[in-house]
Amino acid sequence: MVPVLTIERADHAVPLARALVAGGLPLLEVALRTPASADAARAIIGEVPDAVVGLGTVTRVSDIDLARDVGAQFLVTPGTPPDLAAALAKAELPAIPGCATPTEAIMLANHGFRVLKFFPASSAGGIEFLRQIAGPMPQLRFMPSGGVKQNNAADYLALPNVIAVSGTWVTPDEALAAGDFATITALARAAASLQR
Repeated sequence: MVPVLTIERADHAVPLARALVAGGLPLLEVALRTPASADAARAIIGEVPDAVVGLGTVTRVSDIDLARDVGAQFLVTPGTPPDLAAALAKAELPAIPGCATPTEAIMLANHGFRVLKFFPASSAGGIEFLRQIAGPMPQLRFMPSGGVKQNNAADYLALPNVIAVSGTWVTPDEALAAGDFATITALARAAASLQR
């Protein structure tokens, strides 16, 4: 399970990361969705040594340079146009590029990627899509995201071509806004228990 972190306040970054790591989820995707994202990623990288931090919602080639500058250890995209796919294939950081169709998956496989984000999973075919794509593309592994929650994550993880799931359910907005990091740790523990 890879939590997707949308951090509005940089001062929440370190306690949030510590809560997730304490709950057994050290692999963290800081989404580039807010003005605080880069500072939040920097803070976590600098102060939470047990966290493995990547940047998500990478949508532009320039985001690769930003990831390098903040010290991110991996990249995740929600979708991957050709220019971004080519740049990710040359980047020194590992990347999980996003796809939603077989055509996109083939294009990314042709760039050398073997692990892809499947987004938005629930509206793009969900578990049945992943079952069916395993036949013609057995070399690919997926990290579904988008509509993946506590109640269906285990079903995704049971698929042989699913390497991980990602989502935001372990960091609910109301808990984050209230600074309720104990709840986040409890949710992380529950999510970590789903892992194979």
